[in-house]
Amino acid sequence: MKITKVDCHVLLDPGYDIAATSSAQDDIVVEIHTDEGISGIGESDLNPWIARACILAPGTHTMGLGLAEMLIGQNPLDVEALWQKLYVGSAMNGRRGAVIHAMGALDMALHDLRGKARGRPCYELLGGARRQSITPYASLQPEVSSFREYRESIVQWAVRAQKLGFRAAKAEITPCGPYAHKGLHASHEEMTEVIGAIRRAVGPDFILMVDVQYAFPDADTCLKATRRWADFDLFFMETPLPPDDLDGYARLAHEQTIPIAAGEWLATRFEFLDLMDRGKVRVVQPDVGRVGGLTEAKRVCDLAEQRNLTIVPHLWKSGISIAAAAHLAVTTLNCAFIEFLPSELCESALRKDLVFDELRMVDGVVPLPTRPGLGVELNRDALERFREAAERVSSPRVAV
Repeated sequence: MKITKVDCHVLLDPGYDIAATSSAQDDIVVEIHTDEGISGIGESDLNPWIARACILAPGTHTMGLGLAEMLIGQNPLDVEALWQKLYVGSAMNGRRGAVIHAMGALDMALHDLRGKARGRPCYELLGGARRQSITPYASLQPEVSSFREYRESIVQWAVRAQKLGFRAAKAEITPCGPYAHKGLHASHEEMTEVIGAIRRAVGPDFILMVDVQYAFPDADTCLKATRRWADFDLFFMETPLPPDDLDGYARLAHEQTIPIAAGEWLATRFEFLDLMDRGKVRVVQPDVGRVGGLTEAKRVCDLAEQRNLTIVPHLWKSGISIAAAAHLAVTTLNCAFIEFLPSELCESALRKDLVFDELRMVDGVVPLPTRPGLGVELNRDALERFREAAERVSSPRVAV
């Protein structure tokens, strides 16, 4: 079997809102095709136009090769060897950042393709099942632009998630900082009030997490702003500081009691080694696409397990990423939850409509996937609708 073609689909929700800090509104989806008619799909969480360029750009020398051209003619079943080939061959183009994020979509597609070719779910080829189900948590980020509406909506969404059967939820508490959503603004005291309101609404037995999305500029500010948050029994506080402030993360680990979670932006196990060993986080959050695909995400999980750290994969895309995270979780004993952006609590049509056969929650858990590969298929009508929307905005919006 040989790879014959790599397709890159740049997709956009026609109703996207540029003021919304939600990458569920766009997507890069790749398809890897073979001479035996078997194809695999993958996606990653980065600007899809940048991702397409990273994948399709031609190379000009041996250490700056193009990702797609390195795959043509190769055996797609040699997934781990192909990861190394892409990493080394593109080393002068990336090693981290966008190139690795784009590589992650390709690696995800290769795992899907290999599973389909062998008639087995991806997790069986990643080491086998070490658990019988996966527990999802609901990610909650209402699409509103006033603080009053935000507070009311996020409390309502948390209650609805509980009624839908979720055993846990993560509140995106981001009315300040670089992720300030749709122009929201609130004080640190008001952030505390929102968390308290959610906890009262869902009760003491519901597992609650908080994502502040880099809201605090330094450890001192974070420690002061969150001094009352331990009262809310949080499973973790996600990304409180800029990602490069590893010493600040280590301070938070030592000077307060809420477990700190991070890792959504990181690329490769090497960045995660710094986060774990220097940053001292207790919850490790590889995003399967961004970290470099299922191959690299599994390596991160193994390193976390060696350190007795908890894994909670990050994802904010479609059912493709949900499936990839589920297959990863099945192989990882120390994976407590996977992030789950439920279509019932999401505004993005792209998130809701892109795939068929999306994994579903049953009685608070996601059963083991049984279909070959990732187990999901593209909705071609939706794909075309989102591709056309992306083409309409492809022209530069700045004057030159």
